Amino acid sequence: MEFLASDELHGRGSATRDEHLAALFAASQFEAFGLKPGADAGSHIQRVRLPSQMSSRAQQRISMLENVPRTETWNAIGILPGIDASAGVVLLSAHLDHLGIGPPNGAGDRIYNGADDDASGTSAVLALAHALARGPRLRRTVVFALFGSEELGGFGNAGFLEHPPLPLTSIVVNLEFEMIGRPDPAVGEYGLWLTGYERSNLGSELAKHGAPLVADPHPSERFFQRSDNIALARRGVVAQTVSSFGLHKDYHQPSDELSTIDFNHLDQAVASMIEPIRWLANTDWRPSWNPGGRP
Repeated sequence: MEFLASDELHGRGSATRDEHLAALFAASQFEAFGLKPGADAGSHIQRVRLPSQMSSRAQQRISMLENVPRTETWNAIGILPGIDASAGVVLLSAHLDHLGIGPPNGAGDRIYNGADDDASGTSAVLALAHALARGPRLRRTVVFALFGSEELGGFGNAGFLEHPPLPLTSIVVNLEFEMIGRPDPAVGEYGLWLTGYERSNLGSELAKHGAPLVADPHPSERFFQRSDNIALARRGVVAQTVSSFGLHKDYHQPSDELSTIDFNHLDQAVASMIEPIRWLANTDWRPSWNPGGRP
């Protein structure tokens, strides 16, 4: 995480050289863990072309950031094959990118490091990949995907959906990890919440198996719709985001620095999810949407 949130990566701006470096770093970790490549030509890196005409929202965001060419983005994808190909796939994901170089704050800092958003989630997925890869072989295949250009509109995730490493119909569940680097006072130390908790039976079932998950305490923020999980959810996959974002003032600011991360919380939060996810990857149980829950 220190590398991902360092000034040397200039905030991992969406579709920039620095996002590419972050993806290459993650890919090297997947390779070191023994994960199979899940992307182009036997690689752990998936290259995604950005549309020539972006939405007005994306154009407005880019206009406030460093003026550099942005023509493609990068995903890092690793696959941990399971024993039973018919049992389905568990997808664990986060987004690699952040805002990069932008307007300075009062201290003159122009680097939007994105330590919590989302170097914390990226680090969580890498840690889960390491833990699961070195354990007993799982029944279900687990795909670890770290998406680029979420901050511009989910372009890395869109590329993944267009060219998935395995059929989308085989994905049983997607857990996205977003901003888990600090405890949320509304939940408490080491606690996590799940976006759209009431929409499916996923959160309650994982909680029965030890996950410290509760309902999102900030429903008015509509976080279920604001991360990469929503694209998969709209295709019918039970896809929800794990977080502990307490609406801190450093969101999308240069002050989202490594020094603000509560590493005791982050370590405990990630460790608490290993066995529930291991159970999810070994069980016959499949999550489902509650009535009216599917977006």
